[in-house]
Amino acid sequence: MDKLFYRPKDAATVLGMSRTAVFRLIKTGELRSIKHNGYRLIPGTALLDYAHALETQASEEVA
Repeated sequence: MDKLFYRPKDAATVLGMSRTAVFRLIKTGELRSIKHNGYRLIPGTALLDYAHALETQASEEVA
């Protein structure tokens, strides 16, 4: 992960999901984002936080 911020389309590619799914995650608060000059931007750290939350959730479901 090289960028500080990702557009939703790029974040979807990084996460391996659709752009629509990314917007759903933003709407539910599962994925942090900001609006800047009319653009929706997702911090790289938000993508990492979301991935860690998924890992934690998966490990709790197994236990």
